Amino acid sequence: MKTQEKIQSPNGLLSAILEVPDGVGKCPLVVLMHGFMSSKKLEPLKSIAALLVSNGIAALRFDFDGHGRSEGRFQDMNVLRELEDAEAVYQAARKYPFVTDIAFLGHSQGGVVAGMLAGRTGFPAVKALVQLAPAAVLRDDALSGVLMGKHYNPANPPEKLRVFFHTVGKSYFTVAQTLPIYEESALYQGPVLLVHGKEDKIVPYSYSEKYHEVYPDSTLQLLEGENHILSKRRKEVIELSVQFLISKLKP
Repeated sequence: MKTQEKIQSPNGLLSAILEVPDGVGKCPLVVLMHGFMSSKKLEPLKSIAALLVSNGIAALRFDFDGHGRSEGRFQDMNVLRELEDAEAVYQAARKYPFVTDIAFLGHSQGGVVAGMLAGRTGFPAVKALVQLAPAAVLRDDALSGVLMGKHYNPANPPEKLRVFFHTVGKSYFTVAQTLPIYEESALYQGPVLLVHGKEDKIVPYSYSEKYHEVYPDSTLQLLEGENHILSKRRKEVIELSVQFLISKLKP
């Protein structure tokens, strides 16, 4: 069963898709978080959600504010706002009567948000965490004054910066410069799967290696030939993610 959901965040109404296995009374649920300039409808999240549902696990995908069909302006987007969005979605997920356990999965910037929120929420409230090419580089990029090949003065970030077809606002840079990414994520004591491509040109896989160092219970999968959008070995990424979540949510 697939339904369109509206979830209230401090930053406006968020558009979400809830997929629940047919004929299941109660089951676990995975909250899936997309990356920078992405949406809930793009891969690999769409296929991961479908495979989860076919294995008896519900999936809740949503658009962060300013993305996809959610309210808000992309120009106002920053990671702290996305943490507020993700928290609102988590709280909504807890209220579904069929939910037994909840896990997080995030790709790229969504992986950073998933990790930080897991650290804030804790285990076993968040039963498991999957981070796909988590973009912890975003803090270092903001301190260096670079975003997707565009350069700016990090000591005085611009009010607006045009990146591809989007306008990024100043708060994105100022927030990113001080984010306690690893510090908050490391508070999470539950099981973590990190998947990262060795040919990722946007987020070097060393950032996942650092996550692996700070988590007390993590597995790191580095994939030869894989890129940041996980398009070269996508089927493997999807299967790795889902099998890990099955093992932690349906023992």
